[in-house]
Amino acid sequence: MSSGPLIVLVGPMGSGKSTVGALLAERLGVAYRDTDADIVAAQGREISDIFVDEGEPYFRDLERAAVRAALTEHTGVLALGGGAVLDEGTRGLLAGLPVVYLSMDVEEAVRRVGLGAARPLLAVNPRRQWRELMEARRHLYTEVARFVVATDDKTPDEVADAIVDALELKDA
Repeated sequence: MSSGPLIVLVGPMGSGKSTVGALLAERLGVAYRDTDADIVAAQGREISDIFVDEGEPYFRDLERAAVRAALTEHTGVLALGGGAVLDEGTRGLLAGLPVVYLSMDVEEAVRRVGLGAARPLLAVNPRRQWRELMEARRHLYTEVARFVVATDDKTPDEVADAIVDALELKDA
């Protein structure tokens, strides 16, 4: 495979990108990286605090830079933040890469993350806001993805199996 990540995971908050990404990396014997974690480490504060203190545009600038760096530097499994695909430049960088969109419906999102206050974009009316976010982002996730894996009612192991099968990777 050419340079860049072995697998890039995209999808909404709570879709399992971090959990499945770490599991895939372990199975395949490669490193795992999460651009949201990169931002938190670099800023020394949580993403929700960045949103409150600096606003979404500032966070999106940080995210764009974190994604660009990770796509250049990382060769293992990479998970992108839920909104990373909003940036046209980021979508361009993802072209041709092994991107997997982890999809789920709102009921699954509620079950997994409760759509609570730790999610700054879902602070007022979580179900409605999640649906609106997905209406705005679903086509972008699909645009960049080589494969879509539904995560509803699946364990992280089942999702990882589906990704390994879809990308025809040898399970380590």
